[in-house]
Amino acid sequence: MSFPQHRPRRLRTTPAMRRLTAEYRLDPAELILPAFVREGISEPNPLTSMPGVVQHTMDSLKKAAAEAVDLGVGGIMLFGIPAERDAVGSAGVDPNGILNRGIAAVREEVGDELVIMSDVCLDEFTDHGHCGVLDENGVVDNDTTLEIYGRMAVEQARAGAHVLGPSGMMDGQIAVIRHALDTAGYQDVSLFAYAAKYASAFYGPFREAVDSQLKGDRRTYQMEAANRREALLEVELDLEEGADMVMVKPAMSYLDVLADVAAMSPVPVGAYQISGEYAMIEAAAANGWIDRRRAIEESVLGIKRAGANMILTYWATELAAWLKESK
Repeated sequence: MSFPQHRPRRLRTTPAMRRLTAEYRLDPAELILPAFVREGISEPNPLTSMPGVVQHTMDSLKKAAAEAVDLGVGGIMLFGIPAERDAVGSAGVDPNGILNRGIAAVREEVGDELVIMSDVCLDEFTDHGHCGVLDENGVVDNDTTLEIYGRMAVEQARAGAHVLGPSGMMDGQIAVIRHALDTAGYQDVSLFAYAAKYASAFYGPFREAVDSQLKGDRRTYQMEAANRREALLEVELDLEEGADMVMVKPAMSYLDVLADVAAMSPVPVGAYQISGEYAMIEAAAANGWIDRRRAIEESVLGIKRAGANMILTYWATELAAWLKESK
């Protein structure tokens, strides 16, 4: 049968009908708030390329974490910006480094009421801005970097992180970090693998957020935008190495990849709505070109619809408040 027997518009007649028949719904518990804590500042530092996002002080970071708990947000992903950097990212393995202190402060503030996640990568801590140490030819040394990742992971677990997010795209990073954690007695700390992380033009505002020192690009270790099947290989390898959750990053330009990964993954799948995605919507809304709230809701729902169980988004708390209001 077809028209006039079939009229799909019947299920769109009222807001209540649309809510009742919605195939997907967002929930604050599925959202993860990325947050930056910077050493040496006394007030939160607003980011010009990401209106509404700041580099936190320790106090404002704790307040942001407490707000996330109050709104039912599922997790927080922490990034640290040190006062001093060097070629090997020493601040990243320092027990008293800014990221480890941030983890400890948030854990003390919210305990187990929020899943505390932290970034295992050297890009914030190196004076060259790469995700690993460089060899004599200026190329990232994969295996030397892995040893440092292992030490970083143990320090972050010791500081109180529930979940670690290895984001550097080094081959073998999940296996090395898992072994380091288990050897140190942190078997219960989970690994959220940035399994399919692409070398994207949309990371631009994040570079401001972490005061990146990067010259050049990361295309020798992050994935090529043209490759879809390769993402499944990366995910399979991380699963074999012990990943508890896997991520696709960015989200917007890689929804096909996200759908592929969601279809095959036996573990929870996340996606990161990155800085450039945030900045574009904010800029368009500021110019009056789009409806800000509807664009935010639609963009995040699209990520959920593509298969993400968890979504990292800089709108996590704001969106959670809207969801709470609508109940």
